[in-house]
Amino acid sequence: MESSSPLPEEYRPGTLVDLFLDGLSRPRSDAVRTRSADGTWTSISVDEIGAKVRAIALALRGESFMRGDRVAILSHNRIEWTVTDWSIIMSGLVSVPVYPVLPAEQIRYILADSGAKAVFVENQDQLDKVLSIAPTLPDLRLVIAFDPVTSPIEPTPPVLELSTFIQRGNEVGDEVATSYEHFAQETQPEDLATLIYTSGTTGDPKGVMLTHANFHANAILTTRIIPLTQNDVALALLPLAHVFERTVGHYIMWTAGVTVAYAESTETVGRDMVEVSPTIMAAVPRVFEKVIERAEDAARRGGVVKSRIFDWARRVGELRATHELTGQSLKFGLKLQATIADRLVFSKLRARTGGKIRFFASGGAPLPPVVGLFFFAAKLPIVEGYGLTETSPVLTFNPVDSIRIGSVGRVIPGTDIRIAEDGEILTRGPQIMAGYFNKPDATAEAIDSDGWFHTGDVGVLDDDGYLTITDRKKNLIITAYGKNIAPQAVEAEIKRDPLVAEAVMLGDKRKFPIVIIVPDLSVLRTKLDDMEDVADAALVSDDRVVDLLKQIVQDRCSSFAHYERPREVLPVAGPFTIEGGELTPTLKVKRRVITARYAMEIEAMYERAEAATAAHEN
Repeated sequence: MESSSPLPEEYRPGTLVDLFLDGLSRPRSDAVRTRSADGTWTSISVDEIGAKVRAIALALRGESFMRGDRVAILSHNRIEWTVTDWSIIMSGLVSVPVYPVLPAEQIRYILADSGAKAVFVENQDQLDKVLSIAPTLPDLRLVIAFDPVTSPIEPTPPVLELSTFIQRGNEVGDEVATSYEHFAQETQPEDLATLIYTSGTTGDPKGVMLTHANFHANAILTTRIIPLTQNDVALALLPLAHVFERTVGHYIMWTAGVTVAYAESTETVGRDMVEVSPTIMAAVPRVFEKVIERAEDAARRGGVVKSRIFDWARRVGELRATHELTGQSLKFGLKLQATIADRLVFSKLRARTGGKIRFFASGGAPLPPVVGLFFFAAKLPIVEGYGLTETSPVLTFNPVDSIRIGSVGRVIPGTDIRIAEDGEILTRGPQIMAGYFNKPDATAEAIDSDGWFHTGDVGVLDDDGYLTITDRKKNLIITAYGKNIAPQAVEAEIKRDPLVAEAVMLGDKRKFPIVIIVPDLSVLRTKLDDMEDVADAALVSDDRVVDLLKQIVQDRCSSFAHYERPREVLPVAGPFTIEGGELTPTLKVKRRVITARYAMEIEAMYERAEAATAAHEN
């Protein structure tokens, strides 16, 4: 099956320089907001951003870099990240974003593979990482630090602070060479704009080559279906190193004239939402799941009455939402109950988001339908979309006025999607990458001779062109009996239980699947009050905990086919973290790492199960 949407006749390929100049032509005093240490929010104007971009771009040109040279950014979200990215692009260089949570060795891989000539670092911690690996990076010629730092007297490579670098750029006096028009004339749509390294859930990261035309098309064409105005305020939560935030929260918001406020951290998002009162926010599904988990936990801690009110309000709200989504009219009784439920529960949830949210945007992984329904019931609709780093990233989006929960929406203009015979999603369009950096074989494997990019995701299209993702092709479990299992849906259902922090289902080429579970230890200790002082490892291996988790899996998986239900449960203390290597920076589980780390326990579990089966048969 196939779904297509033609390019608008008036669309012409452009560059990120065009996008920047377009945003610059609409002066506003509130382009970006940042939070100061004293708790106040500072507004930064378009003109201020433009001046800094110009200075840094000119300073970069003064370093004798060649067009197309790579320059990395190693920082959390902040205004300097935004300004630096635009500067690199304006100067004809290639931006290489790097997650600041990565350890030094993984940073070394990206800087070495990209051949980065310079790197912008956030602070002393990131500088120390870079200097520790610098001897193995012969291409690296310069480090620029956003914050004041200390470094060796004659570091190699040289280290400059951003304030000094900006001063260098401001001292350039050639008006022709420093004009924005001059920058624009030098850049072509087919020029490489960035190298974004994939998260590497199944192997070493690959550098995805995205051109100016890729980003320009994705930004311009996506804004045709996402209703944005200059009155909107977006709270930026996801890392700008991730293509979803970079395109949707950075390039699109700039060209649409939306004010962007940077959340101080993932831990402060709740506070920041109340202070900023955003109208839109992009996040990954796990963020929305945590909102529900916190609401459920608060209701439970409030006592029996509060818990029952919450459960009742949720049922009523979701029933109202289902009627609305399917076009059914509300009877008076349901309408009255929904009004009461909204006043008692959902209005409070909206207040905790700042009270002005028009919609959330979700991407990076499939959103569990139960999460989408809950937020719709709370009148906080989540607009789910789909894409990959290799697609710049947006391929599909749910229309705000026609959301279909459980799907990732319909194709954006200029995009074709086809479902292959094995269920894999194939796509073509102006947003498809130029290839993988220095990896022609991997590029040829990903993009076939007809120009179709093979996403590696499995999905289905309905008659109205809405796409639903079922799982990653590489994640599919094929049992020893030939049964195909999509683990994502099973894992998502298990993780709905408050006691489960993480669930990873395994079982490829085995007779049956199992699931590794990381319990939420704080909830678990509350439930088992005599285990308060027991060590984490001893707690998760306690027979009562094992039995409790087995019961959760049994109850949660009752609606799945018999062969899809995990037969055994392996509790581990966890937690799974980015620093520990179990999660990617976008919070996806690295299944290969988990499988290798618990290989002995997994084998022992299967051996015990086989022995028990044999004993039963005898």
